[in-house]
Amino acid sequence: MRHRSLARWPQGLAVAAMLLGSPAWAEAPAVRAVTADQFAAEMAALRGRVVMLNVWATWCAPCLKEIPDLVTLESELGGKGLVLVGLSVDEPEDSARVDGFRQKYFPNFRSLLRGSSDLDAVVSVVDPAWNEVVPTTYLMGRDGRMLSRIQGKRTLEQFRESALEALAAK
Repeated sequence: MRHRSLARWPQGLAVAAMLLGSPAWAEAPAVRAVTADQFAAEMAALRGRVVMLNVWATWCAPCLKEIPDLVTLESELGGKGLVLVGLSVDEPEDSARVDGFRQKYFPNFRSLLRGSSDLDAVVSVVDPAWNEVVPTTYLMGRDGRMLSRIQGKRTLEQFRESALEALAAK
């Protein structure tokens, strides 16, 4: 039985679920738009864990092919400290459509949405040199610094190898 109430939690509890990681049987909280400052605070709150940040869009076919692998990887390695966070670069006013899409195809994928018309503003929090390629996946160390940038679709095995390296880093 899937727990459906997470999407209806008050915002504070939804943030807690995102930060602590939802159980594999739970749906992720609703997609919500964030400003660069809000995103920086979200990322800062995750320090102490290895973050796999996936920059994606509903119109990006390679993104949609790799998201199930990333969700699988978080399920496998979450107990070791890996947390997956999505960041959709769809238009900020499309949050309901993006969340409906996520709920239909990837209900366990926790994702935020850029809250600015400036495509680079939110991603620049972690990578000022981002070149607007999607998918882009970042591995962030426990200290919050970027360990690696992976552009383009990769296989589950390639993501697993990168995640294990990040988890082993001191």
